[in-house]
Amino acid sequence: MQQLILALDQGSTSSRAVLFDSNCSILSSSQKEVTTYNPRESWVEQDAEEIWRGQLDVARRAIEEVDADTARITAIGITNQRETTILWNRETGIPVARAIGWQCKRSSKICKHLRESGKQEVVQSRTGLVLDPYFSASKIRWLLDNNPGIARMAEEGEILFGTVDTWLLWNLTGGRVHATDYSNASRTMLMNLKSGIWDEEVLDLFKIPHQILPEIRPSVGLFGETEPKLFGGSIPICGIAGDQHASLFGHRAFEIGDVKNTYGTGCFILMNVGDKPVYSADGLLSTVAWGMDDKLTYALEGSVFMAGALLKWLRDDLQLVESFEEINRLSEEASGCGGLYLVSSYQGLGTPWWTSNARGALVGLTRASKKSHVCRAYLESIAYRSRDVLEVMARAAGGHLRRIKVDGGVSKSDVLMHFQADILGRPVERPALAEITALGAALMAGMGAGIWKNLEAIAKLRMDGELISSRSKIFEPIMEKDRRESLYSGWLKAVERIIRD
Repeated sequence: MQQLILALDQGSTSSRAVLFDSNCSILSSSQKEVTTYNPRESWVEQDAEEIWRGQLDVARRAIEEVDADTARITAIGITNQRETTILWNRETGIPVARAIGWQCKRSSKICKHLRESGKQEVVQSRTGLVLDPYFSASKIRWLLDNNPGIARMAEEGEILFGTVDTWLLWNLTGGRVHATDYSNASRTMLMNLKSGIWDEEVLDLFKIPHQILPEIRPSVGLFGETEPKLFGGSIPICGIAGDQHASLFGHRAFEIGDVKNTYGTGCFILMNVGDKPVYSADGLLSTVAWGMDDKLTYALEGSVFMAGALLKWLRDDLQLVESFEEINRLSEEASGCGGLYLVSSYQGLGTPWWTSNARGALVGLTRASKKSHVCRAYLESIAYRSRDVLEVMARAAGGHLRRIKVDGGVSKSDVLMHFQADILGRPVERPALAEITALGAALMAGMGAGIWKNLEAIAKLRMDGELISSRSKIFEPIMEKDRRESLYSGWLKAVERIIRD
């Protein structure tokens, strides 16, 4: 009888559950949107209870869809939106505030003060990250600074902190396990990148009590078992990784130099750099890709904050289009974007600039500009921002990157993928299997449960007799170099304008 693996994929906009068999075939899936609140400009919040209830609901529905016996589910894997910060009462399990989303900029002043105090170098050398409100540390500090009651409870050990993986694990195990994995811990800006433990100097810098922090564990291995009442029986939880790290694993990017780009709410580009961290002076982040077998694998990461998230602005706020499909159709109809450049900086610019306050801009408007040109400029802006990151990543890798592997909802656009290959001058590989992030979580959980013994076994996995990678679609660049560089030069000038202004 086939062993089953349940992947819980809790993302920025939705919670998903995907049930795989041991051949990596999807048996069922379920998805539910998550509400996002914006109480002030640049503030992003979510309801942690809604995240938990929604994730539990879709997990149950995925199991019920195929009438799966819980006893057949060998393991659960968890993957999650990363830096989002949750504090909850240790005794009651009730959140003491709304979850602060990874995109939230409310703690910008905390980071600015530390930068101006000369703390950037010590933070980056220890954690691999730049001082930016993107990461969890300043979000925790903001909650403690602005809620004296919460600060007192934290000092007295009455409150627990976790990113979304920790929050789900704590609830799944009935409050028995307060833990995270190396990949998620490395995104808090509190973990020492080399030692893999919470860094006391950085904790002191942010004045964060050690007792609120979860235990850091390997990404692959037994974390605990679910409460029997949740699914009608206990299921081992055997793998956890942040969503971008799980995606890298799902692409089987196990070799140094392997690169993936996930086109989701934002674009997040990770490159496997092996068993030693690589530091970049070009705005790249050093992070843990995953930890297993008493060894850490590291990655370089570039962050683009706005990709699929811009669709919501075009659809709901501007009411310019009704769906992503309409954007894609209009973009196909347009031969180009008519000289338009859409620079999205509504949540700041990430790699390589790391500016929190830059405003967005639509540059190059004329009387001839049409809706189709704006839609095309939206897709092209994602490709340009991805090149921004890959330019500095190529330098960090000595100029040699492997083929770019892609996934995420926005990567379904052939228009975008063709332009991405053209503006990079490199092939782009899109797998046929859409749920790469969930697959990564499932593969980790399967390894943790002993279904697969090592990475070599996972690399050789076949679906319907074929290697999974053989089903990928390859987009080859066809644009002439002079045209490519002219377009990109125009993009950089547009970015310079919003940074300067």
